[in-house]
Amino acid sequence: MRKISLKLKLTLLYTFFMALLTCVALAILFSLSTREVLSSTQSRLEQRVQDSVENISLRNGEIRIDSDFYSVSHDVYLALYDSGMYLLYGRVPHGFGVQPEIADGEVRTIRDGGRDWYVYDMSYRLSDDQTVYIRGITSITDAEESFTVTLRFALILLPLMVLATAVIGYRFTRRTLAPVRRITSTVREIRADADLSRRIGLTEGGRKQKDEIYTLAGTFDEMLSELEEVFKREQQFTSDASHELRTPVSVILAQCDAMLSDGTLPEERREQVTLIRRKAKQMSDMISQLLFLSRADQGRQPLHRERLDLSELTEMIIEDQQMIADAKGRGIRIEGKSDPDLYANVDETLYIRLLANLISNAVRYSHDGGTVEVTVRRNGNEIIGSVRDFGVGISGEALPHIWERFYRADAARTEGGCSGLGLSMVKWIAEAHGGGASVESTEGKGSVFTFHFPAEE
Repeated sequence: MRKISLKLKLTLLYTFFMALLTCVALAILFSLSTREVLSSTQSRLEQRVQDSVENISLRNGEIRIDSDFYSVSHDVYLALYDSGMYLLYGRVPHGFGVQPEIADGEVRTIRDGGRDWYVYDMSYRLSDDQTVYIRGITSITDAEESFTVTLRFALILLPLMVLATAVIGYRFTRRTLAPVRRITSTVREIRADADLSRRIGLTEGGRKQKDEIYTLAGTFDEMLSELEEVFKREQQFTSDASHELRTPVSVILAQCDAMLSDGTLPEERREQVTLIRRKAKQMSDMISQLLFLSRADQGRQPLHRERLDLSELTEMIIEDQQMIADAKGRGIRIEGKSDPDLYANVDETLYIRLLANLISNAVRYSHDGGTVEVTVRRNGNEIIGSVRDFGVGISGEALPHIWERFYRADAARTEGGCSGLGLSMVKWIAEAHGGGASVESTEGKGSVFTFHFPAEE
């Protein structure tokens, strides 16, 4: 399942809580509003009945009613009854068919015809011997329905509000997290290019911001500066140490050669000097590799490109590596196959070093009597080469680390003076030529190292 981004998580969280808060607020508001509507309906009913007494008068023993008494104001219907509940004047709303008993000064709720009604009665003394009753009737259902319309309108607007909240929240979150995207992008570029000189540099209007994200970006920049300085010191140390070690190692090799040329040297001493010379030679090769990588890191390793026939050059490298393999007496055979007339603009010395490192690596980890297959071919605008062995292979845990300097998967892969620098050189050479290197391996079945770079146009 695809992971949800932080931006989407914050948007969903913000939208959820805003929608929840809105729903709770609306629920409370509608609950209070319902009570307020009913209370207001009762108040208007009572007020209308009480004000209606101004429309009733007694003239010459006869009850007179103004026309306003018959008007329906605020949905309140008025009716005038005598003490015997006989309707004298007024009107009752349609659908109200009951005739409840008089309850002076009391607002009652009566259900009739599937509707709820408020009924309010008030006595009014016209004379000492004549009392009438004014009844006001209004529909609760109508009042609630008018409020229901408002409720439905609010429910229709609620999804739109949630959508608007989500859009605004997303844009706000996106803008807030924009510096984080920039930090991530810069870090990925640094990892891809191994360029510690890059900086995030989050500024706006030439002034640094003060919030937590900008502080984090500033901390990253400071850390990158420190790391760049550390790596520069490490590279300089490697370069200086390698240069300083070349002279004593060269002296050791020269003295060993001089001692071995002495025919009077005892056999036991000769074996000891031979061992010293072999180890010194391994040390010399490692120093040479360290100097190469140090110059590459500092951008001082030049590439002398020239148009070469890689088919012919590959055959020569295979022949040289076969002679070296035969000298070890392990019976390993190196088989080569390449397309004819493979021309490319490459550095001859570096190409020889690349292919020789891969072949020697394959020979080192092949079984005695095994075979190493070397293939170089053209695929479109690329030259693709591969070196396959059928040896011990590489474990899945070690596979991602084999291009790292001085990395060796296990003790079984450290014999023969392997320094752990050869594959790092292979990768750099391939990338310096505009290509790359990769590997596929199965433990116990062997490995296939592949490199590629542009062919001649």
